[in-house]
Amino acid sequence: MRDDETAGPFRSGFVCFVGRPNVGKSTLTNALVGQKIAITSNRPQTTRHTVRGIVHRSDAQLVLVDTPGLHRPRTLLGERLNDVVLGTLTEVDVIGVCLPADERAGPGDRFIMERLREVADTPVVAVVTKTDLVDHRRELPRRLLEVGEQAQFADVVPVSATSGAQIDVLAGVLAGLLPEGRPLYPDGELTDEPEQVLVAELVREAVLEDVRDELPHSIAVTVEEMSRRDGRDLVDVYATVYVERSSQKAIVIGRQGARLRDVGGRARRQIESLLGSSVYLDLHVKVLKDWQRDPRQLHRLGF
Repeated sequence: MRDDETAGPFRSGFVCFVGRPNVGKSTLTNALVGQKIAITSNRPQTTRHTVRGIVHRSDAQLVLVDTPGLHRPRTLLGERLNDVVLGTLTEVDVIGVCLPADERAGPGDRFIMERLREVADTPVVAVVTKTDLVDHRRELPRRLLEVGEQAQFADVVPVSATSGAQIDVLAGVLAGLLPEGRPLYPDGELTDEPEQVLVAELVREAVLEDVRDELPHSIAVTVEEMSRRDGRDLVDVYATVYVERSSQKAIVIGRQGARLRDVGGRARRQIESLLGSSVYLDLHVKVLKDWQRDPRQLHRLGF
């Protein structure tokens, strides 16, 4: 409960996390929300659209926007993902730049800093991620000094989404930079993503766990139908996994369908946790030739 006589004004608004691929944006979003709403992987381009997570505090409501990693695009899909990120930067109240503690700054970071100069009126917080991977006495101070040289930051906060270190501190810093305003979402709501989108992403995550070394970027997933059976605590989900070539289809299915069965089992458990009910999951694999470079197929898949 807020003590309105002593508490400051309530704040609400949108916070965008931006950074190179695989710097921990999605894991950080999940940690702040307190529930998995964005899929994660140690491969670049895991996030392919903006995912909104909602953080409820007594003094603020933060709407977190997890974005795809900014990268040098090699396909039309890559170009469109970059456009999504750059467009989001102009629409939020606060920007969190994710910089991994275990890596030095590179060309990708410098490219992002250049883009941030184009939204100079928006406060920017440097979020030093993955601090659990470095020596706090030696490596982390050097990384913080390097980051601190960027005078454009409103604050610098080292965090570990894996261990939970400084997550509450980061939430407080971000909340303090938001404008005054009423809550934008009802209490208890954690995301505005449609369930079918979340389910499709969980299936894609399960596929990536098995084939990330062989075809990490060639996987797309759509949910064709999702409905609850009458009178039963059971949701039927019919989903399609798309790849770009017939050889990739064989990889996803595996010998005598073994890999696809494993993928389906993992995905089903995650979907059941999300929906809070039993799930029947029906998966099919189809080929969409070079879909990452085909405007018509990208539109079909929602990009």
